[in-house]
Amino acid sequence: MLLTSACSQAEGDNTSTDQPQTTAQAPAGKKGKKGGHKKGKNKGADLPAGLRSVGRLTDGILESSGLCAAPEAGTYFTFGDDGQQPFVYRVDATGQQVGQFTLGAPNHDWESLSRDNSGNYYMGDCGNNGNDRRNLAILRFRPAQPNNVGKINFSYPDQTEFPPSKSERNFDCEASLWHDGQVYLFTKDRAQSTTCKVYTVPETPGTYKAKLITKLAIPGQVTDATLAPSGRRLVLLARQELFIFEGDSWEAILKATPRHIDLKGAGQTEGAAFKSENTLLLTTEQGAVYELDI
Repeated sequence: MLLTSACSQAEGDNTSTDQPQTTAQAPAGKKGKKGGHKKGKNKGADLPAGLRSVGRLTDGILESSGLCAAPEAGTYFTFGDDGQQPFVYRVDATGQQVGQFTLGAPNHDWESLSRDNSGNYYMGDCGNNGNDRRNLAILRFRPAQPNNVGKINFSYPDQTEFPPSKSERNFDCEASLWHDGQVYLFTKDRAQSTTCKVYTVPETPGTYKAKLITKLAIPGQVTDATLAPSGRRLVLLARQELFIFEGDSWEAILKATPRHIDLKGAGQTEGAAFKSENTLLLTTEQGAVYELDI
């Protein structure tokens, strides 16, 4: 069954230590082995109630690491992460490939994709498993001109060691989204799996020191972020779980107590996009495609 529970969110430097009673945490460290889809897993009988298997990603789309609605209705962009070719695939809602283009920038470690209200897309080349990268960037582009890429280079204001000690490794970022002229970065806490730091950088290409705006007490490792069409619901996906923040404004959303949904059995959940106001489309690195009503 779907298990829901609440966990606290704290602003500034005072992160709450309250934890939900039931979570499905993933261990810290690097991702699993690279390679093709691992078929034979994630069968419907093993899934939480409410999570529906709707297809699989076309063979050749390896290790889907993010998901975002494409300009064409009913289709979505996805891509591979660290070490994959700089390809962006367009798929339908069952995971079947219907298009592809090459982005004019290397894939150091692409992890997330979002879009603004003017047709620009923002690729998060900020995967940082070892917490030692100095070339973090958001790649701004338009799908019709994929070779014209603007770079939003950034660094974290509170990182002084590359890498920091293992207990301080919270500078990996696999989730980002555009909102109101800013790109929001949500970190993956590889040290403690307790705190998601939220930073912002401007949407305009340039070189910036990211601004730390809040910390969210989340007992998991965040892998993607997506905002509902209404702008009143933020979903932070993690490995085999997700967290839903709701509010009447963006400020209220970031202060909300999230609702937790356990996705144990789904696989390594890495991509999330709203299909409608109340339905999510999810992808895994193993190639599974799911729908979830929330």
